[in-house]
Amino acid sequence: MPQTPEEESLGSLVAQASSHISDLIRSEIELAKTEFRFDAKRVGTAAGLFAGAAFAAHLCLILASFTIAYALAQVMPNWLAFLIVTVVYLVAAGLAVLVGVRRLKGLAGMKRTARSIKDLKEIATPDGQAPLPALGPDREPVTRDGS
Repeated sequence: MPQTPEEESLGSLVAQASSHISDLIRSEIELAKTEFRFDAKRVGTAAGLFAGAAFAAHLCLILASFTIAYALAQVMPNWLAFLIVTVVYLVAAGLAVLVGVRRLKGLAGMKRTARSIKDLKEIATPDGQAPLPALGPDREPVTRDGS
């Protein structure tokens, strides 16, 4: 027979609170993992686009060098073909950089996780009181220096 909240024992209330806190912490960790994966994918894509832009810029340098050398050596329309190819690579590199920058601007930065952890901290320390010390496996308080 279910008990009313007034009839529940202190032990069962503590067990329920412990269970809820455990579920909440697991949910926060899962949220952090999800947000991190999302941002990591975007950073990886942007890094790949920057690498492609760097490769294209390197090709532009090589082709520009050949273009200038060929133009100076012959002063004929052959250099124009090299120049057109160079400009095409330069435009492709510029587009890759533009897309990469736009990808990086859209990063979320795990804002929801930070806000949620801040809310948890406020809940855990009501009325500005210090929270209870965390207990280690040997049931002794854990300090910040790990002892």
